[in-house]
Order: sequence, then structure tokens, then C-alpha cells
Amino acid sequence: MPRLRPIPGSTLTKILCNQFGFSKVRQRGSHVTLCRDKSYITVPVGEIQVGLLNRILRDCEISREEFLKYYS
Repeated sequence: MPRLRPIPGSTLTKILCNQFGFSKVRQRGSHVTLCRDKSYITVPVGEIQVGLLNRILRDCEISREEFLKYYS
């Protein structure tokens, strides 16, 4: 299984919005809030390390393999 790498927050936001059905609700400072159905996710705009990326993917209920299809 390929390993996750650090990713810019803007890239993660684009992937979540374009591929997984999230929509941007608001941006306040250096954080963007995304919404899908009734779940809200806050993503920092700066670089996201692997631990935080794992946590965001788990909160979004997206598997690592499914995410890596769009980010490789």
C-alpha cells in the first residue's frame, strides 16, 4: 500500500470538493470549512502532515486507497 505524504491544504480542499462531494462553506483566516450532508470538516490552508491527513480522511469516511486514486 502506498504511503501518504504531506499535502498542501488547498490541494486537499480541491480534491474533497471535486471528487468527494464536499462544498466550501466559509474561510476564516487560514482554515477552510467544508460540508457534505451534515458533516463539517475544517482544513488548514497550509501544509498538512500525514497524521492530520489521516484524521481528516477518517472523519470524512474516505479510505486511504480511495484518496490516493486522486492524489498520486
